[in-house]
Amino acid sequence: MVLRKWFLTLLLLSISVSGFSQDPEFILNIEHEMSRLLSQADTDEDKKITVEDSIKSPFWMLSQKGDSVSLSKVYYLSNLLQELALADIQGKDSLQISLRKIREEPATRISRRIKDFFWDDLTRSIDRKGLKHILKDTKASGDVRRLYVPATDSVGIEYYLDLQKEYPDFKMEVLPKKITPEYVKSINDKPGLLALKIENGMGVPFVVPGGRFNEMYGWDSYFEGVGLLIDDCIDLAKAMVDNFVYQIEHYGKILNANRSYYLTRTQPPFMSSFVREVFEASEEKNSDWLRRSLEAAIQEYEEVWMKPGKRLTANGLNRYYAEGIGIPPETEKGHFDEVLSEYAKKHGMSLEDFVTGYSLGEIKDEELDQYFRHDRSVRESGHDTSWRLENRAAHLNTVDLNSLLYKYEKDFEFLIGKYFDGYFTTSSGRSYTSGYWHEKADFRKVLVNLFLWDEIKGGYFDYNFKKGKRIGYISATNFYPLWAGIASEEQAEKMLVNLLNDLKASGGILASAKVSVEETATNEVQRQWDHPNGWAPHQMLLWEGLLNYGYEKEAHDLIYRWLYMITKNAVDYNGTIPEKYDVVNRTHKVYAEYGNVGTEFDYITTAGFGWMNASYQLGLSLLPKKYIEKLNELVPPESVF
Repeated sequence: MVLRKWFLTLLLLSISVSGFSQDPEFILNIEHEMSRLLSQADTDEDKKITVEDSIKSPFWMLSQKGDSVSLSKVYYLSNLLQELALADIQGKDSLQISLRKIREEPATRISRRIKDFFWDDLTRSIDRKGLKHILKDTKASGDVRRLYVPATDSVGIEYYLDLQKEYPDFKMEVLPKKITPEYVKSINDKPGLLALKIENGMGVPFVVPGGRFNEMYGWDSYFEGVGLLIDDCIDLAKAMVDNFVYQIEHYGKILNANRSYYLTRTQPPFMSSFVREVFEASEEKNSDWLRRSLEAAIQEYEEVWMKPGKRLTANGLNRYYAEGIGIPPETEKGHFDEVLSEYAKKHGMSLEDFVTGYSLGEIKDEELDQYFRHDRSVRESGHDTSWRLENRAAHLNTVDLNSLLYKYEKDFEFLIGKYFDGYFTTSSGRSYTSGYWHEKADFRKVLVNLFLWDEIKGGYFDYNFKKGKRIGYISATNFYPLWAGIASEEQAEKMLVNLLNDLKASGGILASAKVSVEETATNEVQRQWDHPNGWAPHQMLLWEGLLNYGYEKEAHDLIYRWLYMITKNAVDYNGTIPEKYDVVNRTHKVYAEYGNVGTEFDYITTAGFGWMNASYQLGLSLLPKKYIEKLNELVPPESVF
């Protein structure tokens, strides 16, 4: 009798909530319910609810109206945990939540959280309001938190001098007017952030790649901007362009990131695309803003990329070429020990003595200098690291860089033609016509096809100008000409076959082909920009490239694979949106150098990762509705295409 009574009670409790109200609401005591939920569902005690937990029993909730519900799906339980944690962060004691919110469709939920929470959490400013991030900065050394300000920025110098009086552990340093590699080396033991634009007494805001960062990265910013524009954060995207203009005007380049040890290094050029897309997304077409931004982009093109002997090579194409002296200081201790040990042996010295002597300039070794020039150039390329670039980056006319500079030339042609009647004069008095940039782009296309196109293989490949031959490494970057518009229709058709054969994986586009890694690698180190990993910027550029040439079905397939992988991992792992994925195994559990930013959090991720967030929003904006419905149902790509 007691058993039957218990069974009847359980049966009543398990009746569908639709028998009561369509969307019951529950008022939950945060501390009590989090404790109860974690004790039942977080069995591995990692402060997350994932598929790796062995859930003890369904989690029951009772509403004030008497509606009851039991939750047993990991996704629903982790959603509830996230909502409780978010309310706790906001300082609330209780949470009023509907069942619909807990059972929110996964793609809808991810996109909503990116728009409503993630961008805000990733936004920084270097001013009085944002200084707390600087003072807690983990990349600074010693007790002093330094900020370096250009000598040419009188507004910034005045602002930070006043701010320095308020914070005893904050120090402003004024950079010399001429910044040399020797100077940058001299401050390696005094690292700090580099100032960005101050306007109206406030720091112009910017988005950082991930929650642990406090600096604005070069090419990350463009892709983040794509996501911001989709999410109607136009003012924030515009502010990031303004910070790029500031960097060009005061540092002479768009920096790898605004850190002192990045002063001699830039990153892949996306300024023209960023300016064009922000301007065209803005309701108010501010011609003064466009003029200043366009002038800065042209200045960057001319002074950073087109000076002979540095990033412009004798054949008329470009390379990455980061300057600097000695061992890059941003790496972890011991990062270069394997390489340095060989040179220490060559000089008949212990590793410690050799490193000390080399760092002080007492030991000279041109071969090692060249190795570090290549290493810095790898980092300038944004692809740090890949076997494609190992110990040869500064000797390569890369497909990606020359495609991006072609895009600059076409953007300049378009912007000057459409918004300046075909004629543009800079503040220094130099004039450009849209026809001038048309000719520059046409000439670059000829050179790219001459040196980088392989007719037999049907694709573009990086060209080693020192050896006079293409390297043959199969990389996602080989397909940038689809995005930039360099490839002819016939070339694009051949490239499509290679892309699908060599780089298509279950979770999207591979960073490089397995065969190329196997043929090139000299040890077992897993480079993060190689097989089996996939990265957001490659996906975004190649989706749009395929669509440019009318390959909609193929593009939708690749978009769906990427979004499915992100969505499934977020559903199974408490909302995780990390920096990179293994696209072969469709997992965020990546075993490569530098770990995987965005996987370490308690209860809830509040930031995701910048260009991952953007890729998700872009992917959803490009997918037809019928595929988004399948995505919300978590239908695997194999059953959709």
